Amino acid sequence: MREQILRPEVSFKTAPAKDYEYLVLSVGPHESLPDVRRRITDHAEYGKWELQRTRIYRGGTHRYWLRRKIMRVSRTV
Repeated sequence: MREQILRPEVSFKTAPAKDYEYLVLSVGPHESLPDVRRRITDHAEYGKWELQRTRIYRGGTHRYWLRRKIMRVSRTV
C-alpha cells in the first residue's frame, strides 16, 4: 500500500472593508514543529505577517492564522 504524502494547505483571504488581510496555513501532523516555526518566522520577517491565532485539531492538524495591515495608497495625480 502506498503512503500518501500530504501537502500543507495555504489560503489567502482579503476581507473587504477591513484593515487586515489574512493568510491561513494548514499543516498536517506529519510536518515537524521546527519546520513549521521556520515557515511562520519567514512569513513574519519577509512578508510583514504577524501570528494572530493558532488552532490544533483532532488528529494532529494545526492551523495558523497570520495577518497584516492592508496598505492603502492614495492617488497623487
